[in-house]
Amino acid sequence: MTKTSLFIVIIFMKICFSSVKAETVNPVEFLNQGNNPNAPFSEAVRAGNTLYLAGKLGYIQAERRLATGGIKGETKQAMDNIKGTVEKYGYAMSDLVKCTAILADIDEWAAFNEIYITYFEKGRYPARTAFATKQLALNARVEVECIAYKE
Repeated sequence: MTKTSLFIVIIFMKICFSSVKAETVNPVEFLNQGNNPNAPFSEAVRAGNTLYLAGKLGYIQAERRLATGGIKGETKQAMDNIKGTVEKYGYAMSDLVKCTAILADIDEWAAFNEIYITYFEKGRYPARTAFATKQLALNARVEVECIAYKE
């Protein structure tokens, strides 16, 4: 191959490959650190910059029991569990953008809110949905799931 032919091939390759743009790939990560490995769900899933948390009960994992103190005790523990999970994966409570609260008894709404709001800077609350259900796992009073986002 002559120098001129080689030069033409190199130029041709540069032209062809310069039009190919490298794409940033943000894979979906199924995160299960500390979660029961036999559970049929992930503790959290990260898709790009968004972290989706599984619902958290007011469950004390080390003691394998629900927190005492009714709805207030369980709400505090559920929110502590959320805080621990978001921090474990590099996020903060201020990165939460959406939460869903599921209550066993809608009459406990005010008591839930009393604890819930203490986890956020006043006026910077995540969007939220709440509803009551007939029964939660482990006969819990509350379950909270959240979505976090950060740049």
